[in-house]
Amino acid sequence: MKTLFPLLAVITLILLVVAGVQFANLQFLFGIIIPYAALATFVAGIIYRVLKWAGSPVPFCIPTTCGQQKSLPWIKQNKLENPSGLPGVIGRMALEVFFFRSLFRNIKTEMRAGAKVVYGSDKWLWLAGLSFHWSFLIILLRHFRFFSMKLPFPIHVVEILDSFLQIGVPLLYMTDVVILAAVSYLVIRRLTIPQVRYISLAADFFPLFLILGIAGTGVLMRYFTKVDIINVKQLAMGLISFNPAIPSGGIGVMFYIHLFLISVLFAYFPFSKLVHMAGVFLSPTRNMANNSRMVRRVNPWNYPVHVHTYEEYENDFRAKMKMAEIPVDKE
Repeated sequence: MKTLFPLLAVITLILLVVAGVQFANLQFLFGIIIPYAALATFVAGIIYRVLKWAGSPVPFCIPTTCGQQKSLPWIKQNKLENPSGLPGVIGRMALEVFFFRSLFRNIKTEMRAGAKVVYGSDKWLWLAGLSFHWSFLIILLRHFRFFSMKLPFPIHVVEILDSFLQIGVPLLYMTDVVILAAVSYLVIRRLTIPQVRYISLAADFFPLFLILGIAGTGVLMRYFTKVDIINVKQLAMGLISFNPAIPSGGIGVMFYIHLFLISVLFAYFPFSKLVHMAGVFLSPTRNMANNSRMVRRVNPWNYPVHVHTYEEYENDFRAKMKMAEIPVDKE
């Protein structure tokens, strides 16, 4: 059921757009009001979550480490796995953000014959996660062409690199294929691996199905059911200039499904696990240097309190302790 409900939710969202656009003529609602509301929710939600995390006290040195800490001069330090200064922290954070380095390790634990614990890597998960995130970023950058009158040169370079295979007309973007394959693998992995399926929740499947819907409708619009690009750009330019208007020529229901699913994803983003995009930079297990041997940290919550010492305890209960034949320090 935790898989069926998210899938039905995404299907319901699609049917809602179809009914609203084709039968109720709610193009203004789905093309202007909902995208603005989703963007406002996204920005306000991200700011709220970041400020909340930034205001959380971190009284202890708790970086995640799996390498040699800086100690004696003749002991080699692992500066990336156990950084003791800012350069090491920046290097480890960069490798984590851009290459998902923490997934490129032995993260699987299995029991083999003879009660033997075996550790193994999960490079397919690392590859799928890396491919999905980079493809999503490149696709997002490519869409900036709809929000400017002249195609920016960096976006043009991204498009050239993404379509260098030049298969058919229109050009086949590699990221379109990669993102569908990567998200499909992540869904299949959660369904087929018993341990992962057990810990998965509906909140884990919903964004995957939502992103599949976004990528699928985008592929359909580009390669199969064509849309009027001029009208799409007219609507996008109106939205970005805060002078929105629905094109008189119409765009098509597939575009409104695509736009509505994107709006739902943006509005859902700050309240879901997807917000790790911003949270990774504020995680003390990642952004702190492991310099506990060089810097003494004092917990600000350790205010003076009265402690009932053992000597005071024995003075209060010495007679009863003797009756119970419990040894005492003083007779």
